[in-house]
Amino acid sequence: MTDPIDPIDPVALTQALVKCASVTPADEGALDVLSNTLEQLGFTCTRLPFSQEGTPDVDNLYARLGTASPNFCFAGHTDVVPPGAASDWSADPFQGEIKDGVLTGRGAVDMKGAIAAFCAAVSQFVKDDGGFVHSASPARGSISLLITGDEEGPSINGTKKMLAWLAENGETIDHCLVGEPTNRSSLGDMMKIGRRASLSAWVTVEGVQGHVAYPDRAKNPVPALMEILSRLTARTLDEGTNRFEPSNLEVTDIDVGNKAVNVIPARAVGRINIRFNDQQSSTDLRDWIEQVAKDVAAEMDRKAHVRFAGQGDAFYFEPGDFAGLVADAVEEETAQRPEYSTGGGTSDARFIKDVCPVAEFGLVGASMHKVDEQVSLKDLEALTRIYHSVLKRYFAPGSP
Repeated sequence: MTDPIDPIDPVALTQALVKCASVTPADEGALDVLSNTLEQLGFTCTRLPFSQEGTPDVDNLYARLGTASPNFCFAGHTDVVPPGAASDWSADPFQGEIKDGVLTGRGAVDMKGAIAAFCAAVSQFVKDDGGFVHSASPARGSISLLITGDEEGPSINGTKKMLAWLAENGETIDHCLVGEPTNRSSLGDMMKIGRRASLSAWVTVEGVQGHVAYPDRAKNPVPALMEILSRLTARTLDEGTNRFEPSNLEVTDIDVGNKAVNVIPARAVGRINIRFNDQQSSTDLRDWIEQVAKDVAAEMDRKAHVRFAGQGDAFYFEPGDFAGLVADAVEEETAQRPEYSTGGGTSDARFIKDVCPVAEFGLVGASMHKVDEQVSLKDLEALTRIYHSVLKRYFAPGSP
């Protein structure tokens, strides 16, 4: 059992979470830290571990304060990407060192800092408005957190399965705020009301291994793989829309597993990732990739097959009362109206949007996934005030 953290202090909680080296799919105590903090505030915490053959086991957390409707949910993740070489960092990536008003550590902005800020905002909200949780007062709703350990991973044993569990157990989410780092350069410049989708594909070409001096006795798979990737990257998928950036396909890895200089390899694998907008569908993209691989394999007398990962299509929410409520809170704190955007990568909002209206607002993402990922203490405290304002506005009479 970890020691309780003061739930009203977003800096201390961010540090405690960063110190948990929760590189996907490991948890390393991050959800214990969060559960202990939320239980101090009266939340009922339910751990939701999920597994599936061929995928890593993942632990998740659903926490709820109150039982009445509406249920305002904050969604996020405690898993992080690998830090890379620790020697490249100016501070230990899993210590949360603070220097000159900046906290450095893996997950500081993506997105342990936002989780800490929301917990601190809830703590302040409950302190200011104790009637929200006292049974003697009229119930005005519930606050919940949906926290996964699988957002940076395959996203199979995380949010999607948690949402299914909620439905099976009669839990309803009315609105959801996702705490991903949405801002480009300053807190308040951007929030997300939609996202492009993501599709990954592994293209494997099978050949016949042989000696490079006798190419007639072998079948080199590399030229065929190069031709497949060339045809895929040559296509302009679309020009984008007034809502979305253009779709883009990127080659992210090529591997033949061949350490010998004089051997024609038996197999070559290429990996691609597509970030696509609402002009494309995952079904059509899969069909196209498979057809290109099939055509090249036939032309070059090789065998090819494709494996895919990625779920869902792009989504967009027409800005309504909920997005406006969040934007009002941001503007109140930062004196700038956030731009509504669908740019950047994907997020678990792609699953939540099937359940309820969703918007995304978090920290500045300039350093996420980089060496020396960092957040200013000033931004952490400002984000806490923004989330506090969102809660006050949401649970005010007649809102959202």
